[in-house]
Amino acid sequence: MIDLPTQAEVHCSDGIFGRSTYIIGNPINRRITHLVVQSILPPFLEYLVPVDQVEETTNDRIKLKCTRDNLIRMETFVYEEYIPADFPNYLSSPYVLPARSGANGVRQEVLTFTTVTHQNIPEGELALRRGARVEANDGYVGQVDELLINSNSMQVTHLVLLERHILQKREITIPVSQIDRIDQGTLYLKLDRQSIEALPTTPIQRWTRSVSKGGAYAGLETD
Repeated sequence: MIDLPTQAEVHCSDGIFGRSTYIIGNPINRRITHLVVQSILPPFLEYLVPVDQVEETTNDRIKLKCTRDNLIRMETFVYEEYIPADFPNYLSSPYVLPARSGANGVRQEVLTFTTVTHQNIPEGELALRRGARVEANDGYVGQVDELLINSNSMQVTHLVLLERHILQKREITIPVSQIDRIDQGTLYLKLDRQSIEALPTTPIQRWTRSVSKGGAYAGLETD
């Protein structure tokens, strides 16, 4: 397994680009399809990056195969839609088209636009971020820390739950089969809190590229 973190530094083949903000995948087949990467340069746009562009990862860094120029040509994650709406002309603002004159001093309606922001998530898929709330079937248990992924199939196998207490924190690895649903950014588990407390912590393997005498090869490295 590999981990695919959010809020990690993202590097392209020719240098740093930004940070990962979301992981996007299909909840039916549990397959990860994209990362969302936000640029460190103004206007700080976020881009949809296909997961096959990932070359290696650590817990706080992702290296991509593409260049920075290639990345900024990818689809943006957030887009704006302008929806027309009619308002009386006395409610007009600098963003409203000029009022139409009316007969007998009757106030006319003018055309204005309301801006609506959308996330560009492929149909049938969900976006998940580090820090998302996690609920057991009997209450709150912690936050999403990482997702563990099968590097061959790119399917999510486990969720790493970050459980915080006053004097300590604990990372608990939960099989993805124990996820009930994801609703409005909150992840709900089938387990109760007592069952979660009984789960062990598991060392996480990193997606790395090593070099041997015979050349380069992809390998896994355990923390």
